[in-house]
Amino acid sequence: MSRTSTSRGWGGDVAATTLVLVRHGVTKHTAAKAFSGGLGGDNPPLTQEGREQALLTAKWLEPLAPSVSTVVTSPVLRAFETGEIVAGALGAQLVEEPGFAEIEFGEWEGLTFGEVAQRHPEEMKEWMGATEVAPPGGESFDSAQVRVLDGLERVLEAHTGETVVVTSHVSPIKLLVAHALGTPIGGVFNMELSPASATVVSFFSDGRASMRLFNGLPPARDHFAATTF
Repeated sequence: MSRTSTSRGWGGDVAATTLVLVRHGVTKHTAAKAFSGGLGGDNPPLTQEGREQALLTAKWLEPLAPSVSTVVTSPVLRAFETGEIVAGALGAQLVEEPGFAEIEFGEWEGLTFGEVAQRHPEEMKEWMGATEVAPPGGESFDSAQVRVLDGLERVLEAHTGETVVVTSHVSPIKLLVAHALGTPIGGVFNMELSPASATVVSFFSDGRASMRLFNGLPPARDHFAATTF
């Protein structure tokens, strides 16, 4: 089976590069609803529950195996471990893309949302009101968007016309969705992604993009078995 797909768009046949964006499974911070950033943070591994979530999602994605040769992963441990599990299930190679790492949360790392709101209410209010504002010692959504889109361009260039699974984090996945939909990135505060969920976005060579699925979860395996991305 060919790994290159085309879609008849408004301008004729165009190459479609489809990203299956998988959020990592849970860690100790996920379970506590705490801020957990990229390589500059605590960098916790998946818990046993997180590994089980990743394995269930990997099995859900198995019907895609004939069309997926590569799983691209954030280098952050929890996403990398999720990527290893998914790549193993699909028989795909695993490669790192640093652009898809989670936002750095600086001084908020390891604190819960409620703790930050209580201890730093003004900083939290400013952060939620402007995407150019970063947590103290951390990274803003605006700056993160630049590296996430740089990573996207590298993936699209290397895998034009292919289906690629990407294991990443809440913030990069939301930024990719906002980019695909052409919406302001402030919309990231209005999206919710479950651990080990799958979001599917196609990028076309004529510049269009299409979101095919958002926050999908097992056990709806028939969706993937019956759908051609």
